[in-house]
Amino acid sequence: MSQASEIFTTHYQDYLDQIGNIPPDSVKEILGIETIADILCIPFLGNDFHVSGRGILDSRGERPGYVTCVILARYILNCPEQMHQDFQWVSFRDFRQTSHFTNVNYFTSDTEQKIANGFSGKLAALKSACEKACGTPEATDMPYDLAMSFCALPRISLLLLFNDRDEEFPAQCKVLFHRHSEFYLDPESLAMTGAVLAQTLCKAIPE
Repeated sequence: MSQASEIFTTHYQDYLDQIGNIPPDSVKEILGIETIADILCIPFLGNDFHVSGRGILDSRGERPGYVTCVILARYILNCPEQMHQDFQWVSFRDFRQTSHFTNVNYFTSDTEQKIANGFSGKLAALKSACEKACGTPEATDMPYDLAMSFCALPRISLLLLFNDRDEEFPAQCKVLFHRHSEFYLDPESLAMTGAVLAQTLCKAIPE
């Protein structure tokens, strides 16, 4: 087993041990999720996962990748004591705890810039990819060629704003969050959530 695999296994088991000590009824109402006995049923970007102290599994009964496991685990472990609702769309850097330079740069490069570069000159392809990822058109008065919202996790939505390239400017992409998202996930996990969205969309880019 590689060192990376050993670290993943150690962290994964630590997350499971902590999740196993959380009564499902203490988080399901605040997070807006369903439960089956002690299993937390969590939709993440259009895919369903089961989370409990025994494991994190996808709809096929398999353990998802490291990033998805971390996001789902922290989503449960970071559950606030009360529900928060502030539906103003804000940028990642607007969150109070995202002053760390690395997190902001990671979000810009692995989410916004990746989408802008991947779909430059491919507006129709981006719209199709968003629809396949369960994105829905968002009514906005902002001057963008495409505006699509995604339910990343219950209580956490993303808004993708995209302007295709033209003769003067390159393609541009902004991904926004509801302001209350910072109460449900830490900044690193929010950044990773954006990166998962970008990766999901870019997989649909035509050859």
